[in-house]
Amino acid sequence: MPQKPSIPKGTRDFSPAEVARRNYIIQTIKKHFEVYGFQPIETPSFENSDTLMGKYGEEGDRLIFKILNSGDFISKVDDVTYSSKKSSSLLPKISEKALRYDLTVPFARYVVMHQNEIDFPFKRYQIQPVWRADRPQKGRFREFYQCDADVVGANSVLQEAELIQLYDAVFTDLKLVGSTIKLNNRKILSGIAEVIGAQHLLIDFTVALDKLDKIGEEGVRKEMLAKGISELAIEKAAPLFTMSGSSLEQLTQLKSLLGESEIGMQGVAELEEIITTVEAVGLKTANLQVDVTLARGLNYYTGAIFEVSAPEGVSMGSIGGGGRYDDLTGIFGLKDVSGIGISFGLDRIYLVLEALGLFPEHLDKSIDVLCINFGAKESLASLKLISQLRENGIKAEVYPTATKMQKQMKYANNRKVPYVILIGEQELANGEFVAKNMDTGEQETYSMDSIAAFTEKL
Repeated sequence: MPQKPSIPKGTRDFSPAEVARRNYIIQTIKKHFEVYGFQPIETPSFENSDTLMGKYGEEGDRLIFKILNSGDFISKVDDVTYSSKKSSSLLPKISEKALRYDLTVPFARYVVMHQNEIDFPFKRYQIQPVWRADRPQKGRFREFYQCDADVVGANSVLQEAELIQLYDAVFTDLKLVGSTIKLNNRKILSGIAEVIGAQHLLIDFTVALDKLDKIGEEGVRKEMLAKGISELAIEKAAPLFTMSGSSLEQLTQLKSLLGESEIGMQGVAELEEIITTVEAVGLKTANLQVDVTLARGLNYYTGAIFEVSAPEGVSMGSIGGGGRYDDLTGIFGLKDVSGIGISFGLDRIYLVLEALGLFPEHLDKSIDVLCINFGAKESLASLKLISQLRENGIKAEVYPTATKMQKQMKYANNRKVPYVILIGEQELANGEFVAKNMDTGEQETYSMDSIAAFTEKL
């Protein structure tokens, strides 16, 4: 007996209904990307390993899927390396490519390669899948889509304010009222590390701090100690664990904490300008909130960082995030090009919309009209009719075989078809068709020569 097929953990098949819902989210995001002036690009699903490795920190590097070289790659490994059984030595000899971890680093590579063709500031959006060798769990997959918008070549904080507005516009359109846009600045985190005497452990400090909402204060303290951050330094950082109040009130508290750190005060000033700008313009439904524990453990952020959480009542991780990366292209040789970008988590947004029942009902409708098949002559007439309907943008089809009426009607019900068209022998003779409303059961007769009266109802 053949073995039952399966798919890798952390991946999924999508049904027609699920694809329709995913497309609804993608089209909504894409619409606002273009309204805000972003242009689309696409990059390969895999990159050279040296493009990706070392750009996401130690934790991120571990999650990159490596692709084995083609052919008999093991035969090219020398005996000493092979017998050492050290993956760090073996990997460069058997793998030169990797699946992309995100869309931002490939975008930086794109900008450097195409810098002479680009008009700066360059605003791009990209909607493609990425892969991470993460532990699968609710809302966390190994293959998932990212929907990114980035601007390179502009260092004004107006870009930060505009991206906050973009988040607000998309989530308002998706009816996700009450989403929270959390805001912090890596310069503030650098300043904190400086004043507590842990600047040499900045990455370890920020990665641990970013987990506060997941493992709590005690868990963060333990992780910091394990990474070599002293008890004294942790005590100096303790006010961060309980900081509260409005965004501007938290910035006032930070000024007291960071008074001796030039870079920290610079980060506070940037956040203050962003918040003041956004408040002057206003947001529709989202909440903007400073969160000094927000770290986003990616090495390349240098300024403002964002993370979006779903409305209250939904247990879900972040549904969006991003930040400023003032010299990301510098890792590929193009210096002094400021950039900032945000990402929408398609899969998590899907789960939130599903949990809150926010998907429009029309998405469950695969076609508008199904013609019942009564035989060869009748089905030919149905084909002519649906050709006219399709020219009017109406989704229509004929049931392929003249099987029992009960079976055809069940098919229509299962696909949630609003109208069924019946062209029997009598209707064929009279040049008419009957349209049955599947919700009410009402039937109306229309002339084949004039379908406008029927299409107006759709």
